[in-house]
Amino acid sequence: MKPYSLHKLYHPVRDYVFICIGTLLFGFGFNGFILSAEVVPGGLTGLCSLLFYLTGIPVSVSYAAVNIALLLFAYRLLGFRFTVNTVFGVIALTCSLLLFEWLLDGQPVIRNEPFMSILIGGALCGAGLGIIFSAGGSTGGTDIVGAIVNKYRNISIGRTLLLCDFIIIGSSYFLFHDIEKIMFGFVEMVVNNYVLDRVMNANSQSVLFLIFSQKHEEIVERIVSDLGRGCTILNGQGGYTREPAKVIVLLAKNRESVTVFRLVKSVDHQAFISQSSVRGVYGEGFDPIR
Repeated sequence: MKPYSLHKLYHPVRDYVFICIGTLLFGFGFNGFILSAEVVPGGLTGLCSLLFYLTGIPVSVSYAAVNIALLLFAYRLLGFRFTVNTVFGVIALTCSLLLFEWLLDGQPVIRNEPFMSILIGGALCGAGLGIIFSAGGSTGGTDIVGAIVNKYRNISIGRTLLLCDFIIIGSSYFLFHDIEKIMFGFVEMVVNNYVLDRVMNANSQSVLFLIFSQKHEEIVERIVSDLGRGCTILNGQGGYTREPAKVIVLLAKNRESVTVFRLVKSVDHQAFISQSSVRGVYGEGFDPIR
């Protein structure tokens, strides 16, 4: 097999591995900390939790059944590509839920600590979803509903998912008649979304530097040799002096910020530097363009 073919094969395989890791984290967090604490989260797993508490049908079974129906519906409305990209994540998460239902047998990992359970469970589920989404996967469920609504109405997917979460979590009151459990559900939703966002942005968080210096040539050489990064030199003009100036534009990872400052200071301690955070930098040296 040619090296190029191996390179093309590496990224899909890596994505599938990370999707599996993410679904295992989600399955453990959901079964070990959330479902066992009788807290209803948002999303399809929350809806399946309500069904589990009412009928005893395992979440993995109802989750798979509802997703099959949604995927068949989505195939007709959203097309083949969307459906295929979702199928693997749905299968992997269904297997993960089934695995931890069997391993934990409905027993909580932490007993008599519902608040601590939802914090840990929300963090694990959020981390799992973040890994899945970062690998280009999807877990189906209300994501499919959001995509369908977004296609035919001018309503964002995020707004649809948020509305679904509020309805599902709020519905738990009719089952438990307990405001505290509803509050726990909303806390889990906040923790879940916060951790998900942090995980997804952890690797993509980059910084943009604008460096103004008379010693721009030497700074560029040090950036290329010490950091191994490229940069761009722009022609500018001082607003006060009206003299020509060179501006170095550098994109780097957030963890490289201190190195950049030290590098510039070692060359020109009078240099002027502007640093700003950017989200999503794609290309060589950063995240691959999917």
